[in-house]
Amino acid sequence: MNNSSDLRLEINASTCIGCERCVRICTSRIFHVETPADAASTRKRIGIREPGLCIRCGHCVAVCPVGAITHGDFPAQTIHPFNAALRPSPEQMMELIRTRRSNRAFSGADVPETAMTQIIEAAHRAPTASNAQQLAIVQVHDPAVIRDLSRFTVETFLGVANKLESPLVKPLVKPFAPGMYKLFPKMRFLAAEMEKGQDFILRNAKEVLFFYAPKSCRFGCQDANLAYQNASLMAETLGVAHFYTGFVCAAFKQNPKPFLKRLGIEGRIHAGMALGMPGFRFERYIDRRPLDFKKI
Repeated sequence: MNNSSDLRLEINASTCIGCERCVRICTSRIFHVETPADAASTRKRIGIREPGLCIRCGHCVAVCPVGAITHGDFPAQTIHPFNAALRPSPEQMMELIRTRRSNRAFSGADVPETAMTQIIEAAHRAPTASNAQQLAIVQVHDPAVIRDLSRFTVETFLGVANKLESPLVKPLVKPFAPGMYKLFPKMRFLAAEMEKGQDFILRNAKEVLFFYAPKSCRFGCQDANLAYQNASLMAETLGVAHFYTGFVCAAFKQNPKPFLKRLGIEGRIHAGMALGMPGFRFERYIDRRPLDFKKI
């Protein structure tokens, strides 16, 4: 990202209609309505102040109805009109949300490259805090690496289990982390199945995506999970089965160094998804438990 000091930000006074959309939309309060030099003038003039505060989100360029704003980060070829008719209706969007499910029953078929490109693009389009855009994605396609990721996850949890089930540690820790201890029998089962060639962690996924950010990124976790949600919904529209890799991400938190280096990642993994083509599709959706909702 360029330094704010070299930002080119201008308003074409002859084109601007003074609608104030840029004033209202800018989170950095860079645009403002200027006091006219001629007291009798009724035409609004929009001014720019402290452009160094710009977070380069492009809201001003996207919202201007007459294209009066020139922003150095967004030349003409990067600005696109969109067709509102292609956006899903509220009913279509809600149907997609209701029917999206984590599908771990993969067929073994490869995910088309065109589908992966669209899924990654959808993730890339997700918002990031202060438009920092520090989020990165790594796609794991190599079957051997995917298998090793599953083994790494199981071995990491077994290592934790062995430590926490020590007679000296268990009486002190279990009262405060009963949920953790409930996972240990499951992990031992998964480890036993893995020795038999059954992968119940990544389920023989054909692709795995990890969303990560630099350690210095304050909102990396939030940014990553927003990206995952975009990717998940796009995968659903494309008919690609997928699920959130919660166990793998938890293992990275416990023991990150070995695989981060192998994946060429410098930073923290905050979210992940396993993908494959579905062996079959769900025929129905079911209601969720009543929402605990308050309006204050």
